[in-house]
Amino acid sequence: MLTDSQCRTAKCKDKPYKLSDTKGLYLEVKPNGVKAWRYRFKLTKAAETKESVFAIGDYAYAPPGETQEQAKARRDGRRFTLAEARDERTKARGLVKQGINPAHHRQFDRIKREGENATTFEAVAREWLALRDWEEVTKTRRLDMLQRVVFPKIGMLPVKQVTPAHILDVLNTVLKKNGLSVAAEAKRTMSAVFELAVSTLRADSDPVYPVRKALPANKTQHKRPLSTEEVGLLLRQLDGYDRNFQTVSAFRLMWLTLCRPNEAIGAQWKEIDLEGAIWRIPPERMKKRKEHVVPLPRQAIAVLRAMQGLTGGHAHVFPHRDDRTKPMADASLRQALKQLGWSGKYSPHATRTTGSTRLNEMGFSADWIERQLAHSEPNAVRRTYNHADYLADRTKMMQHWADMLDAWKTGAKVMPLHTVSAAWSA
Repeated sequence: MLTDSQCRTAKCKDKPYKLSDTKGLYLEVKPNGVKAWRYRFKLTKAAETKESVFAIGDYAYAPPGETQEQAKARRDGRRFTLAEARDERTKARGLVKQGINPAHHRQFDRIKREGENATTFEAVAREWLALRDWEEVTKTRRLDMLQRVVFPKIGMLPVKQVTPAHILDVLNTVLKKNGLSVAAEAKRTMSAVFELAVSTLRADSDPVYPVRKALPANKTQHKRPLSTEEVGLLLRQLDGYDRNFQTVSAFRLMWLTLCRPNEAIGAQWKEIDLEGAIWRIPPERMKKRKEHVVPLPRQAIAVLRAMQGLTGGHAHVFPHRDDRTKPMADASLRQALKQLGWSGKYSPHATRTTGSTRLNEMGFSADWIERQLAHSEPNAVRRTYNHADYLADRTKMMQHWADMLDAWKTGAKVMPLHTVSAAWSA
């Protein structure tokens, strides 16, 4: 059995020689001065016993005062003391008893480790984003959030090595610098990315879950329906928002048609028939990937004709300020609301909530309203047989809605007309 003194003082010779320890472990001293730990073993496979040698690593002397971190770094570099080499020999013997070649096992571990290291959080996040059936503008906005607040913290970490502590650090930093809504979006997105990683065996668990309650509750009520008085006030204030005529026009089109914000800002002239008062939004721009036919009330036609004189030579009704080949940024809508003092009280998405609530109060058919909002029929059987578009009915309904918006903007207190749909149906 070897001693550490023998290992340390062993001199090199003209030819390699061995200093044997026990149970197959020996130290090979090479002419160049390198001292390497080797483990000789016999592996039986298919009635054949073959002797092999496993290279454990090089001999090392642990200097006095070596810290645990320094010792770990040394072992990671495959440099072992006598005691550590014996431990490695014991591990290798355990594999041999299972019929496993320790050299092959180490190679498999290295490949697995490299694969895990190559699968960073950013790589999985981009893969998750590519799988979303979203419009490009939505994907771009989500990627922008990740690049600003998540990737700088954990983007380069192997997804399997991200811990709840990492997640908590991201959330706390985002909360302080960007606010609660961005932090909540980051939390939801990170959890969804880890769901993909777990389902594809690249992570064992979702580290977001243990810290999911770390953020304070979001008390913002920006998706509640606005009262008729609030709608009128907002529309009057938008009239006074002289910073950008295009932004105001996009808001007006959204209110007059109850389309989604991204559908409004992404509107293209080729989709719009001003003479026929119809807007056909193609499937690729719709959430449900189905063409949506939108009737245009007189007020919407007026908005679009005014914009046509400004942007009719471009593809988009509301082109981007810096790149006219792209649609305007939806951040323009949020900025306008911030300037008008509506942040936290109303978001563009609440337009549809308001429209649905008020139209139902007026007594219009729920089928007409849901079709105008491009919502899917929740009942599978009814969805199969009900393909009605209700375009003629929706045209009348939306003209009435546009007229109501005009009335509310003047401050009129128009009472809901509960019998309107029944009268029109008759």
